[in-house]
Amino acid sequence: MFLRLKAAVHYTVGQLCQKLGDDHRREFSRQVIAAIAETTFRQCDIFAKDLEAFARHAKRNTVSTEDVKLAARRSTALSIYIQNKSEELNQDLKKKSTGKKKSRETEEESRE
Repeated sequence: MFLRLKAAVHYTVGQLCQKLGDDHRREFSRQVIAAIAETTFRQCDIFAKDLEAFARHAKRNTVSTEDVKLAARRSTALSIYIQNKSEELNQDLKKKSTGKKKSRETEEESRE
């Protein structure tokens, strides 16, 4: 499982480097791609451990969006992006929740 995940990260980094290289007429060596993939994998491992620690500290077994926001606090751009995505998801959940309530009310009215 570990090796498959690492291979998937390497493949994705390779694809991103290929696309960026094509867009900017540059080439990335295999060594550079491997270094970026390894750095990315290690950073993801650090994030995962931080997220687990934040959830554990809050006496929870599940990582929450607040944990993710806390982990991203060191990167302003990432923090803003995650905050915006979190707000979008909350709005979508509210819309779905409101839609379910309306459909239940309609069902109850039709029974009467």
